Amino acid sequence: MPLSPSDIARIAHLARLELAPEESGRMLKQINAFFDTVQKMRAVDTRGIEPLSHPYAAIGEVVLRLREDVVSESDHRVANQRSAPAVEGGLFLVPKVIE
Repeated sequence: MPLSPSDIARIAHLARLELAPEESGRMLKQINAFFDTVQKMRAVDTRGIEPLSHPYAAIGEVVLRLREDVVSESDHRVANQRSAPAVEGGLFLVPKVIE
């Protein structure tokens, strides 16, 4: 079901966007093209097909090159919390906003 210009206007209003008429027309075409692509993908029968853990797995063996997990920066917590109005036990304290 394609969107209409009034749908685009409503979406823009909800998103607090101000779209010029030519922008609305371009958005309408782009969003409807996206929905068309989704419909084509839904039409493909994928029953019995195992999902890939990685797209490359379809054509080759996946070998992840992981770097060694090492600390690259020192702890800046104390310096970052100096400007906070209230800190306790290394945590920022904030006023209660919900009763």
